Amino acid sequence: MTSIIPDLKTREVWFLTGSQDLYGEETLRQVAEQSRAVAEELGAGLPVTLVWKPVLTSSEGIRRAMLDANSDDSVVGVITWAHTFSPSKMWIHGLDVLRKPLLHLHTQANVALPWADIDFDFMNLNQAAHGDREHAYILSRLNIARKTVVGHASNPAVVAQVEAWSRAAAGWDAAQNMKLARFGDNMRFVAVTEGDKTEAELRFGVQVNTWGVNELAEAVHSASDSDIDDLVALYEREYDVVAELRRGGERHESLRYGAAIELGLRSFLEAGGFSAFTTSFEDLGELRQLPGLAVQRLMADGYGFGAEGDWKTAVLVRVANVMGAGLPGGASLMEDYTYHLTPGEEKILGAHMLEVSPSLSSRRASLEIHPLGIGGKDDPVRLVFTADPGPAVVVALSDMRDRFRLVANVVENVELDAPMPNLPVGRAVWKPAPDFATSAACWLTAGAAHHTVMTTAVGVEVFRDWAEMARTELLVIDEETTLREFQNEVRWNAAYYRLAQGI
Repeated sequence: MTSIIPDLKTREVWFLTGSQDLYGEETLRQVAEQSRAVAEELGAGLPVTLVWKPVLTSSEGIRRAMLDANSDDSVVGVITWAHTFSPSKMWIHGLDVLRKPLLHLHTQANVALPWADIDFDFMNLNQAAHGDREHAYILSRLNIARKTVVGHASNPAVVAQVEAWSRAAAGWDAAQNMKLARFGDNMRFVAVTEGDKTEAELRFGVQVNTWGVNELAEAVHSASDSDIDDLVALYEREYDVVAELRRGGERHESLRYGAAIELGLRSFLEAGGFSAFTTSFEDLGELRQLPGLAVQRLMADGYGFGAEGDWKTAVLVRVANVMGAGLPGGASLMEDYTYHLTPGEEKILGAHMLEVSPSLSSRRASLEIHPLGIGGKDDPVRLVFTADPGPAVVVALSDMRDRFRLVANVVENVELDAPMPNLPVGRAVWKPAPDFATSAACWLTAGAAHHTVMTTAVGVEVFRDWAEMARTELLVIDEETTLREFQNEVRWNAAYYRLAQGI
């Protein structure tokens, strides 16, 4: 089937270098040569395509460059560097019209000073040490959201920071261009899955709208027998399909219906240009199974998904899938379900009814069928596996009435203590940082949602950068977190974000 996780090399970041006409053509020629070399060295280590642009020396040229970046759909962000001295007033109009994420790179062409040869010609050419301070002043004066990275382009730590930002910029672009289909409404009486869809479009760019579930059912029931045959054959090649679901097995028709759900759901999403969706077990209409297998495979192909109408989590799953493009691991809907509370060995068992993405596991999944006690429909087919051990992040998005709040917890997925033959779902078991008690207390203090995206592909720095682009609150729970400091941050943020909105 077709993945909708983009090749990030199709996404561009423009490298914009600032100078001025005062220095003369010879100096500007050297500026151009050096900035091109810096861009080439930096770009070699990035997942996106870094495009060098001619040196900017005037207000008109800067404004035009920003407008061109805005209008080019392949551009996900810009990097600025004041190579010499670029008076900041000439950047005002350009920065004011910029609508793409910005990274301020504070660097210089050379690594070491040429102590024996340095003269004032060298000083005149290589003065980013104070040119970038002028540039940063106007960024701060205009309250431009940005990431600042300091160091030489040959430094792996610098490249890693720029890579994280470029992945966040690709995720931001994905949100700006996202259409999300809700099949049915939120689970009745649940608070945290509600949210302001109009504000979400203003803040994140995502379009969230609802379609009747029977429109989906019509697409499902239109799937052809030959297409179902082909998809079932693919299932049998890719997964360990239990005997009762195989051809000739007594439950084979249930697998064929699961394939029809995938075909119908995929065709509906493709026809509408949707990259994320939700379902609800309370609103299945004429569907005969709760979509399980289809949802799992669509998430693995890059779609965002939220269960029980949770469109905010669907947004995060799609964004995380894009930000992790090309990296090992994946992203999935997740839910903290139950705990292992042996002192010193505390762990969290996460799962959902059916809908956890197999991209979290490198091991071959089992395709099974089991009863489901809710939804009132036929037994659904699903993939059963355990997420690979290793580092991960779980992130929730909540509507706090006057703002959206992201909460991220750094975690470590671990192997099962023992087999779980009676829990036939996709699942993960993890140890949260800094420890279970602090993690859970902070999560509850923040009022963070019980649905999350788990990503094993990107770390928390990428979400920090994404939140900065969105000007959205992010609370991080990691190895350095204490409950007292976290409580204070929640209180301070309440005042800051209220004041930042203005009257």
